[in-house]
Amino acid sequence: MSELTLFLIRIAYLAILWIFVLGAISVIRSDMFGARVADGPKAPAKGKEKRQKQVKPRRGAPTHVLVVEGRSQGERADLSQAPILIGRGADAAIVLDDDYVSTRHARIAASGEQWFVEDLGSTNGTYIGSVRINQPTAIGVGTRVRIGKTILELRK
Repeated sequence: MSELTLFLIRIAYLAILWIFVLGAISVIRSDMFGARVADGPKAPAKGKEKRQKQVKPRRGAPTHVLVVEGRSQGERADLSQAPILIGRGADAAIVLDDDYVSTRHARIAASGEQWFVEDLGSTNGTYIGSVRINQPTAIGVGTRVRIGKTILELRK
Protein backbone atom coordinates (compact mmCIF):
# COMPACT_ATOMS: atom_id res chain seq x y z
CA MET A 1 0.00 0.00 0.00
CA SER A 2 1.14 3.48 -0.72
CA GLU A 3 1.78 6.07 1.97
CA LEU A 4 -1.13 8.16 0.70
CA THR A 5 -3.56 5.25 1.13
CA LEU A 6 -2.38 4.58 4.68
CA PHE A 7 -2.63 8.29 5.51
CA LEU A 8 -6.23 8.45 4.21
CA ILE A 9 -7.20 5.31 6.17
CA ARG A 10 -5.79 6.88 9.37
CA ILE A 11 -7.72 10.12 8.78
CA ALA A 12 -10.96 8.19 8.11
CA TYR A 13 -10.44 6.13 11.28
CA LEU A 14 -9.92 9.29 13.36
CA ALA A 15 -13.01 10.92 11.82
CA ILE A 16 -15.18 7.90 12.68
CA LEU A 17 -13.74 7.81 16.20
CA TRP A 18 -14.55 11.51 16.75
CA ILE A 19 -18.10 11.06 15.41
CA PHE A 20 -18.60 8.28 17.95
CA VAL A 21 -17.18 10.36 20.82
CA LEU A 22 -19.30 13.42 19.96
CA GLY A 23 -22.42 11.23 19.64
CA ALA A 24 -21.77 9.74 23.09
CA ILE A 25 -21.32 13.22 24.59
CA SER A 26 -24.59 14.36 22.99
CA VAL A 27 -26.50 11.44 24.49
CA ILE A 28 -25.01 12.04 27.94
CA ARG A 29 -25.80 15.77 27.74
CA SER A 30 -29.44 15.18 26.78
CA ASP A 31 -29.83 12.58 29.53
CA MET A 32 -28.39 14.91 32.17
CA PHE A 33 -29.98 18.20 31.11
CA GLY A 34 -33.05 17.09 29.14
CA ALA A 35 -34.02 17.60 25.55
CA ARG A 36 -33.98 21.04 24.00
CA VAL A 37 -37.34 22.76 24.16
CA ALA A 38 -38.67 25.46 21.86
CA ASP A 39 -38.99 28.97 23.28
CA GLY A 40 -42.60 28.31 24.23
CA PRO A 41 -46.02 29.04 22.84
CA LYS A 42 -46.27 32.18 20.77
CA ALA A 43 -48.89 34.77 21.53
CA PRO A 44 -51.81 34.61 19.08
CA ALA A 45 -52.30 37.52 16.70
CA LYS A 46 -54.53 40.32 17.97
CA GLY A 47 -58.19 39.60 17.37
CA LYS A 48 -57.57 35.96 16.52
CA GLU A 49 -57.66 34.54 20.02
CA LYS A 50 -59.69 31.40 20.36
CA ARG A 51 -61.45 30.65 23.58
CA GLN A 52 -61.18 27.11 24.74
CA LYS A 53 -64.38 25.59 25.95
CA GLN A 54 -64.09 24.34 29.51
CA VAL A 55 -65.19 20.74 29.56
CA LYS A 56 -66.36 19.43 32.89
CA PRO A 57 -65.20 15.91 33.62
CA ARG A 58 -68.04 13.46 34.02
CA ARG A 59 -68.88 12.33 37.51
CA GLY A 60 -66.51 9.64 38.79
CA ALA A 61 -63.90 10.40 36.13
CA PRO A 62 -60.31 11.10 37.22
CA THR A 63 -59.26 14.75 37.34
CA HIS A 64 -55.53 14.56 38.06
CA VAL A 65 -52.43 12.35 38.30
CA LEU A 66 -50.71 12.27 41.69
CA VAL A 67 -47.27 10.98 42.71
CA VAL A 68 -48.04 8.82 45.76
CA GLU A 69 -44.58 7.32 46.43
CA GLY A 70 -41.04 8.40 45.59
CA ARG A 71 -38.85 11.50 45.79
CA SER A 72 -41.44 13.67 44.00
CA GLN A 73 -44.29 12.61 46.31
CA GLY A 74 -47.20 15.04 46.24
CA GLU A 75 -46.50 16.38 42.76
CA ARG A 76 -49.59 16.39 40.54
CA ALA A 77 -50.81 17.30 37.07
CA ASP A 78 -54.36 18.05 35.99
CA LEU A 79 -55.75 15.75 33.33
CA SER A 80 -57.37 18.74 31.63
CA GLN A 81 -53.86 19.46 30.28
CA ALA A 82 -53.63 15.98 28.66
CA PRO A 83 -51.60 14.40 27.30
CA ILE A 84 -49.42 14.35 30.41
CA LEU A 85 -45.70 13.75 29.79
CA ILE A 86 -43.78 12.10 32.64
CA GLY A 87 -39.98 12.04 32.91
CA ARG A 88 -36.85 13.85 34.04
CA GLY A 89 -36.89 16.45 31.25
CA ALA A 90 -37.85 20.07 31.77
CA ASP A 91 -40.70 19.71 29.25
CA ALA A 92 -42.47 17.03 31.34
CA ALA A 93 -45.73 17.88 33.13
CA ILE A 94 -44.59 15.68 36.03
CA VAL A 95 -40.84 15.92 36.55
CA LEU A 96 -39.50 12.92 38.47
CA ASP A 97 -36.19 13.14 40.31
CA ASP A 98 -35.39 9.44 39.96
CA ASP A 99 -32.25 7.83 38.53
CA TYR A 100 -34.32 5.10 36.85
CA VAL A 101 -36.53 7.51 34.90
CA SER A 102 -35.78 8.58 31.31
CA THR A 103 -35.97 12.16 30.08
CA ARG A 104 -39.25 11.41 28.26
CA HIS A 105 -40.36 8.24 30.02
CA ALA A 106 -44.15 7.84 29.71
CA ARG A 107 -47.32 9.61 28.65
CA ILE A 108 -50.87 9.55 30.00
CA ALA A 109 -53.54 10.43 27.44
CA ALA A 110 -57.26 10.01 26.89
CA SER A 111 -59.08 8.24 24.11
CA GLY A 112 -62.76 8.97 24.41
CA GLU A 113 -63.56 8.64 28.10
CA GLN A 114 -60.83 6.05 28.79
CA TRP A 115 -57.34 6.97 30.04
CA PHE A 116 -54.22 5.21 28.80
CA VAL A 117 -50.60 5.09 29.93
CA GLU A 118 -47.91 4.56 27.29
CA ASP A 119 -44.21 3.87 27.75
CA LEU A 120 -42.15 6.08 25.40
CA GLY A 121 -39.33 3.60 24.82
CA SER A 122 -37.70 4.03 28.22
CA THR A 123 -34.77 1.88 29.29
CA ASN A 124 -36.22 0.71 32.61
CA GLY A 125 -39.86 0.42 31.55
CA THR A 126 -43.25 1.42 32.91
CA TYR A 127 -45.23 -0.96 35.10
CA ILE A 128 -48.86 -1.36 36.08
CA GLY A 129 -48.70 -3.39 39.26
CA SER A 130 -45.84 -5.80 38.55
CA VAL A 131 -46.49 -6.09 34.80
CA ARG A 132 -44.25 -4.18 32.38
CA ILE A 133 -46.27 -2.54 29.61
CA ASN A 134 -45.11 -2.32 26.01
CA GLN A 135 -48.17 -0.73 24.42
CA PRO A 136 -50.76 1.86 25.50
CA THR A 137 -52.67 0.30 28.41
CA ALA A 138 -55.99 1.42 29.90
CA ILE A 139 -55.93 2.68 33.47
CA GLY A 140 -58.64 3.83 35.86
CA VAL A 141 -58.98 5.70 39.13
CA GLY A 142 -56.63 4.24 41.74
CA THR A 143 -54.54 2.22 39.27
CA ARG A 144 -50.89 2.27 40.41
CA VAL A 145 -48.36 3.07 37.67
CA ARG A 146 -44.70 2.52 38.59
CA ILE A 147 -41.98 4.46 36.82
CA GLY A 148 -38.55 3.75 38.29
CA LYS A 149 -38.93 3.99 42.08
CA THR A 150 -41.91 6.33 41.75
CA ILE A 151 -45.59 5.33 41.90
CA LEU A 152 -48.35 7.45 40.36
CA GLU A 153 -52.15 7.15 40.51
CA LEU A 154 -55.12 8.65 38.73
CA ARG A 155 -57.31 10.45 41.27
CA LYS A 156 -60.66 12.24 41.40
